[in-house]
Amino acid sequence: MQKLKILFQNNRDWVQSKISKDATYFSRMAEAQAPNYLWIGCSDSRVPANEIVGLEAGELFVHRNVANVFPNTDFNCLSVLEYAVDLLKIQHVIVCGHYGCGGVKAAMESHQLGLVDNWLRNIRDVYARFKDELDNIPDQNDRFNRLVELNVMQQVLNVCHTSIVQGAWMRNQLLWVHGWVYDLANGTLKDLNCCISSIDQVEGIYRIYVAGQSPTHTQTT
Repeated sequence: MQKLKILFQNNRDWVQSKISKDATYFSRMAEAQAPNYLWIGCSDSRVPANEIVGLEAGELFVHRNVANVFPNTDFNCLSVLEYAVDLLKIQHVIVCGHYGCGGVKAAMESHQLGLVDNWLRNIRDVYARFKDELDNIPDQNDRFNRLVELNVMQQVLNVCHTSIVQGAWMRNQLLWVHGWVYDLANGTLKDLNCCISSIDQVEGIYRIYVAGQSPTHTQTT
């Protein structure tokens, strides 16, 4: 454990740097959080959510897992989403994948990895759905990058198919769900233009109407 001393020293240096700029920084942070965004991203250590978008602590609510997957049966994902939407009243959910994602790459291969194989099944389902498009991409790296994008777009849909998000729309709560990709090679974000802001944009079979409430109309950003 002695090797971890550097982390505690880094922590002390960080605390001092914050206090030197704002003596009330930590007392304010301890009071409450009021983020406007929920970030659903990959656990990859090269994708620091706050830094990528230039936000401070308290400004971005974050959920991360392998390959930024949002299965509708995962209570961890659902609990984070419910807390963000119903309690924090965030207005933007951002599903962000990244090129070079190890989880997506593993899903394209047949090697047995262990427990994570069951998690990666979600991405293999995406590949199966878009098999014709993907198999027609001759360059393997381009195919890999496209699956990263398709996976993000599918997870955006998964978020929108939840009763949590649709319930917010039925209450006329402002809520947008976005799909982005981060490029490790140059540090930039790519908007996949798959923003959904209304139950009207959800395929009919996935719509959940609450008795006595009318669906909201598409919101403008």
